[in-house]
Order: sequence, then C-alpha cells, then structure tokens
Amino acid sequence: MTALLEVDGLTKSFGGLAAVNGVSLAVDPGEIFGLIGPNGSGKTTTLNLIAGSLVADSGRIRLQDRDVTALSNAGRVHARINRTFQLVRVLPSMTVYENVRAGALFSADRLRMPDANRKTEELLDYFGIADKASLTGAQLTYIDQKRVELARAWATGPRVLLLDEWLAGLNPTELNEGIAVVRRLAAEGVGIVLVEHVMSAVRALCKQVLVMNAGRQIAAGKTETVLQDASVKDAYLGRGHDRH
Repeated sequence: MTALLEVDGLTKSFGGLAAVNGVSLAVDPGEIFGLIGPNGSGKTTTLNLIAGSLVADSGRIRLQDRDVTALSNAGRVHARINRTFQLVRVLPSMTVYENVRAGALFSADRLRMPDANRKTEELLDYFGIADKASLTGAQLTYIDQKRVELARAWATGPRVLLLDEWLAGLNPTELNEGIAVVRRLAAEGVGIVLVEHVMSAVRALCKQVLVMNAGRQIAAGKTETVLQDASVKDAYLGRGHDRH
C-alpha cells in the first residue's frame, strides 16, 4: 500500500546551521506517527516544512503520490495538509464559531457560506465546544483554545494532520480526553504526525516513531523498540524528560 504522506530527505539550514538534516518518514491512512526528541532537535521545523510554512533546501514531500514540495502553505491546506501549533493560535477577537467557520471557509472543498455554517455547527458539537460558540478566543481556557484550534484545522478537510504538542500542558483527565480525540480523528482515515514529549501519550497512540536529535533522525521504527534504543535513551529519555 502506498503511504498517504511520504517525506524524503528533508533538509533545512539557517545561517549555515542544519536545523533539519535528511529526515525521511512515511505515514499511512489512519496512522498516528510519533515525532519525538529533545527541545531544539528540529521537530517543529520538520512540521513547518511539511506544512509549507518553510521552504526546504532539499528533499521531497508527497501526498498520495502527488509531489507537493513546491506548494505554499495555503496550497498545502487546499491539498489537504493542515496543522496545529506548539503555541496555540486562535483568533482572539473572533468568537469560537467564527474561528471554526474560518477553517470551513478556507477548506479544500471551497464551501459556500451556508454549507460552511452547517459544517461549523457540526464541528462545534463534534469537538464538544458548542456551548462556547459565542465566546471570543481570548475568553477561553487553555484546553478550550486547543479544542478550537484543532476544530479549525479539521474544518479545512485535511487528509494529513500535523499536531505540534497538542497534548502538552493538560491535566490527567484532559490528557485522556485528548488522547481519545486524536484516536477518533485517526479512525476517520486521516494520517497524523504527532510531535509530543508526553511519553505516555506517545506509547498510547503511536505504533511507529522517529526520534530526532540536533536536526538528524537517530532512530525510527516500532515505538517500544525505539524507546529502548540506547542512543535514544542517551539523547532524549535519559535527560529528565517524561518517561511515563
């Protein structure tokens, strides 16, 4: 089976420093693929390259056999790749309803306003934020801002969803709820790339992981096998990160 997302040899340098150096990965439909490593290892830069927020110096990105490497960020959204951010980004002066509808209006399906309104209402229910519809982004709690950001990304109709520490900062109850949400999205056939430091979530969600350090991939494969690798423990798990 051809992978939904294929990344081959991605490289990106800033001022002569290689932030991402030859990273390759493949994600199947319905798969939650873990991208882990210490802070500054290049994980978010890799997501930015896949999302089109940054232009790769070299390497290829393919979505269902379509080369999307040259597409802009907006072009990738319309090609059905979208993401959330490490620092939550909601539109603070707009309501929850307007935030999610913005995603629906910019979707790959080019929805007209009546259809975008219907989709927005469905997604507010789906993500459990219908009761917050009239609140502005600035009035929301942290977890609700995360839900709104995810609902807005989902409203664009992605086939590949990039989650940059979406589960970070949650209490145990919220974390369990968040894990259930990510599983539910993957069950709809979407490929998910999950950047995460919470190892309990990585173990619960990801059958495959890739570990980065200093811009390079140092290990990749089945999650439990990779997490037992000596080089991974030395570079990442042995430095005080969450091992649970």
